[in-house]
Amino acid sequence: MAKPIFIFLFFTTLTIFGQKPPTQEDKIYHTIDVFVANPSAENLQNLTTTEKEFWKNSKPKYKNELLAMVVLNCNIAFYQNQFGRTNQAISSYEKAWQIFQKNKLQDYDIIEYCLKPLGNLYTILGDYDNAENTIKQYYFIAEKEKTPEASGQKIAAILNLSNVYQSSGKSVLAIELLEKTIKTKQLSNAQKGILLNNLGANYIISGHATNINPDAYRKAQSAFEMSKKLLEKEKNQSETLSNVYRNLVSIYSQQQDYGRANSYFEKARKLFLETNNKSRSFGTRKIAKLNYENALLLFEQKKYTKASVLISNVFKNLITNYSNKKNILPNQSSLYAETVLLDALDLQAEIFQRQNQSKKALEAYALSFHIEDLFANLLVYENSKIINQTRVRNRTEKCIAIYGLLYQKEKKSNYIESAFQLAERTKSGVLKSYIAQNKTATKEEKLHLEQLQNWNNEITKEQQKGVLADISKINEAIKKQNSLMLSLKDIRIKNANSVPENLDLNALFSKLEKDKTIMICYFSGSEKMYYFTLENRRIKLNSFSNNANSSVKIWQFLDYFSDANAIINDVKGYNLHGKIAFDLLKLPKNTTNKNLIIVPDGILNFLPFEALITKETATSNFAKMHYLLNDFKIAYSNSATFYLNAKPHSTGQQTVLGIFPIFENTDYLLAFSKAEMQSIKKDFGGQFFENATATFNNFKTNAPNYSILHLSTHASAGDTETPASIKFYDQEILYSELYNLKISPDLVVLSACETGIGKLYKSEGAMSIARGFQFAGAQNLLFSLWKVNDYTTSVFMDYFYKNIKNDESYFEANANAKLGFLQDKSISNAKKSPYYWSAFVFYGGIETPKNTSLLIYLLLFLGCFGLFFLLKKLFSKVKKKISKVP
Repeated sequence: MAKPIFIFLFFTTLTIFGQKPPTQEDKIYHTIDVFVANPSAENLQNLTTTEKEFWKNSKPKYKNELLAMVVLNCNIAFYQNQFGRTNQAISSYEKAWQIFQKNKLQDYDIIEYCLKPLGNLYTILGDYDNAENTIKQYYFIAEKEKTPEASGQKIAAILNLSNVYQSSGKSVLAIELLEKTIKTKQLSNAQKGILLNNLGANYIISGHATNINPDAYRKAQSAFEMSKKLLEKEKNQSETLSNVYRNLVSIYSQQQDYGRANSYFEKARKLFLETNNKSRSFGTRKIAKLNYENALLLFEQKKYTKASVLISNVFKNLITNYSNKKNILPNQSSLYAETVLLDALDLQAEIFQRQNQSKKALEAYALSFHIEDLFANLLVYENSKIINQTRVRNRTEKCIAIYGLLYQKEKKSNYIESAFQLAERTKSGVLKSYIAQNKTATKEEKLHLEQLQNWNNEITKEQQKGVLADISKINEAIKKQNSLMLSLKDIRIKNANSVPENLDLNALFSKLEKDKTIMICYFSGSEKMYYFTLENRRIKLNSFSNNANSSVKIWQFLDYFSDANAIINDVKGYNLHGKIAFDLLKLPKNTTNKNLIIVPDGILNFLPFEALITKETATSNFAKMHYLLNDFKIAYSNSATFYLNAKPHSTGQQTVLGIFPIFENTDYLLAFSKAEMQSIKKDFGGQFFENATATFNNFKTNAPNYSILHLSTHASAGDTETPASIKFYDQEILYSELYNLKISPDLVVLSACETGIGKLYKSEGAMSIARGFQFAGAQNLLFSLWKVNDYTTSVFMDYFYKNIKNDESYFEANANAKLGFLQDKSISNAKKSPYYWSAFVFYGGIETPKNTSLLIYLLLFLGCFGLFFLLKKLFSKVKKKISKVP
């Protein structure tokens, strides 16, 4: 309280002696000066309170006052970061940038004091989309300024962008960017040394990605050594040099040369402490990170007790009032979104596991999962959420292994149930979150999300133009997107953070029992493929090795679907590899339940389970082969949660919205698409757009009004850089452009190529056209896993829709259409190859739609029947009375 009094007396004295009273701008800068003279956690809290009071009591409105508030918020953010309050620091930097940008302010190095640290903090939090957008924005600003300072800022942007790529699993992109910059740009020794250090770190990551590639490690060591030589000659690069030493520690640790590793770590620690003691950049987070790295080095040398002491120091560094008298693990309530805390908890869990304290390891991992939930609530963009989920998944694999071991020892079913719950949380978590948020989000929040997605699509489409892309257009879109993102964060602050809930297992068991269904949920780990089998109110957990040998068996089977002739040219080989894959996947045999729900994972998302071979035969007659299709009616699901929460079908008459571009007189002609349309028209009413009328706008406008949406067209899976897309007559639409459709159909049929294929994430699935429709609200979908044949697709669809007309459920209609296709004598044996009939898979519920029209006819019949008996009885009474008349 003394400080505000001092300021008040200071201002009063100036007025008494006739000097001009301090302006609002003066007051703000004076407040900054007072704090910077004595920075502390307590004074920082006072400073943030003062900042709020400036806005509340005398809201700054002139440009010089607003600029002063920008400076104040940047100072607050800097010290919040120093005191380990990363999330608060991000909010303060965001506020500063918002004020600066909105009011078009100048005369302040917004790149150096706001955007650079903000981009770095986004990277630390795993908010990679925001990090990339921020860095690209200040690169664009620096590019326009053309000053010596701007030149350095562009190099900093390249360095920081490579950090984003490195952290988000795009080490190849990072390497390309850094190598190109080192070769083509004029760099100082310091700049080159810093870039080489980063390049070496990315070589290490790429080496891990290719199962410890020795060549990548040699390149990394060479880059670090070159960086060390350059930076040792520079006066003001001590902290970066310390980082180079720490990177060399990781190289020598990998080689188990712990003598050199320890020596380099000691050099790094000494240099770090010397450097930071002389500067104001000394922060608790940096100390905590150093302690963590030291603990990791000791862990690798199997010095677990010493490592735990240093982990305890990490908790002391980062958690106020932390005490480890009873338990080294901190309380959950004291945790917050911080990557060093997360790393420390994971390392301590590993130590517990090495010390045969499995339950303690699970306790530590539970705290890590809690921090991950806190991170997830901070993220806005889909890509960052998926990467966050991938990190969660790696920990989940370790926990499943621990639960499996505990079950073997104690035979308690709750261990398997806990393992299943963890695996379930990794299944399409981003899609689950999006659907859940859409139910509870306000109208304002939904509008922001829609606009944010639209700008994201604009950026993606412009970037696809490659060298012809308009950089200024991309930057403008990023600015719009950034403004929306900040606004959306403000809206979400008012709402409580959401934490994923466990699945109701009793409800799931009851539904499986009612549906007479077995469920198999796969979890593809780095070491093992786990699979949970749910049947007769029990969960069983089993696994098989997920090594290269197993992957080859799956790929050998999948390769038969890469070309229409592959199976026909090697029927015997198909039989063999189909049976090998079947045996590997441990699918059920001889069960009373004949409905099967599969929740695939990893590469299994692309596998047609119906076409697996359960018994090898010598026949080349495709109709007589033993497929899994003959044993089970199969449906797929993204997760057990989606199966459990599937909404009932609408009770009205089923109508179809058909999109048939056909593309007559073009290279894209779909010759049999018209026949497919006529076939559906025979059995279903609705609206059918063909040729030039099959536009995206006609689809978008009419889609909410029909129970079945059928799209017969071209589609593409894209690749690692190009998103999946679907073709309407007038334009090609990215999968993410479907997110904002307002639909809730009973069924979506994607009669096109590769509609279930896209960039694959183990945790989330394929970013495909089908996924776009799921985001839009579709729960039941029929889509393809490869390039489909125009003729056979039209025949298959004819069977499928006739089955629906006969009141079969969608998943039965799919299974029976395939069986009908195989028994159709008008189709040649070659066209009965699994390539032609197993491409289409059904994702969704397995209930039979209620046919209201049939119900009405039944009621009318019963009504007429009842009326007939009533009249008959009445006539009988009248007849008796007449007979009694004399």
